[in-house]
Order: sequence, then C-alpha cells, then structure tokens
Amino acid sequence: MDEPAAAGSGGSLMVDLIISLDGYASAEGWPGWWGLEGPEYLAWLDQEAEKNYTVLMGANTYRLMSGMSAAASADGSGFPDSEGASLTGLAAVPKVIFSSTLQEPLDWPNSKLVRGDAVEAVSEMKRSGDRPLSTLGSLSLCRSLLAAGLVDRFRLVVFPVITGKTGRERIYDGYPDVGLEMVDSRTFDGRLQLLEYAPTVLARPPGTAS
Repeated sequence: MDEPAAAGSGGSLMVDLIISLDGYASAEGWPGWWGLEGPEYLAWLDQEAEKNYTVLMGANTYRLMSGMSAAASADGSGFPDSEGASLTGLAAVPKVIFSSTLQEPLDWPNSKLVRGDAVEAVSEMKRSGDRPLSTLGSLSLCRSLLAAGLVDRFRLVVFPVITGKTGRERIYDGYPDVGLEMVDSRTFDGRLQLLEYAPTVLARPPGTAS
C-alpha cells in the first residue's frame, strides 16, 4: 500500500467507527453511543464536524441517518440537545451515497448518489479531490475500501461495554488481515478511548516466508 496521506489532508480517506469493547457497532435496546457520551467527546465531535470532510456512506446508513436528521430538526423531537445538533448539522455536510437501489433526487440536502463500483469511485475521488474523505457507519463499505488498500487512517472510539448478548453488527467479520501503526490516542470523559492507526493490508503474517 502507498504511504498514507496525513488525516485531514486533501485526498485522504479515514474509516471512522464507534465500537464496543467486543467489536459491535450497536446493541439492541441500548441508546445511541451506548448512553456513554460525555461533554469532552461531544465537544470533540463538534470540532471534527468543522474539518470539511466529504462523508461516504451506503444506502442503509443513508436511510437511517437522513431519517434521524429530519426527526431531530422537528419541534419536540425528543433528542438531547447535543445529539440533536449533531444530527441536524449533517444536512450541511457534503455526502456521497453508494447505492443501486436508491433513486434520485435524494431528500437529504448535499447528498450525491453514486451507482457504480464504490472502490473505483473512491479511488478517483482520492486522486482528483481536494477534500478529505470520511466514512459514516456503512460497515460493508468500510470493509471494501480497507481491503482495496484505499484507507489512510483507521479510527475507532472504543466504548467501555461488552454487549455479547445484545450486540448487533459485528465490525470485523470478513476483514482481511491488517497491520496497524498507531498515530494517535486519547481518552474522553475518563472512559472512552480514541485509537487512530495507519493501516496496511497484509498478504501474510509479518515475519513469515513469502
């Protein structure tokens, strides 16, 4: 894989995920962020929103997040202020949606539909674009982009829960073997751990014969 571009620079791609300690993206019956978001983490999310990413997602994530964004903008939505502001703010963010089932025009503002191969499209965006790219949810899309060697940064926020009974959407199923070089880490609110890596897809375990 080529030398990773710096996160936040034009043409770079970041896979950005939240995860339970046992590797799930969500859990049945639990609130968003497993109910563990705190002021430091939410302030960091606000700062990240100002970095001018173009957000990449698949159809399922689009349907979920566009619906939540619309609901959060309604009077009496019931969302906490911080979560509601984050959801409604997504309407102004440039978004590229990869889907063969959605139809244009898309209802969510600033959303562009791409029907072709996501790996080819993102390769071209990285070559010719001047904005950094970041995923939102979309586990199968993230897996495909990582396997293709297109991901420059792999960033996790690990929430201190084990949801073995209720966990949904196992993140790493189907992944290739990947070497990770840590480039950043920090703790939010004394409990959430950010881990950021430069990934390299491995053809074989390090140190083994070719």
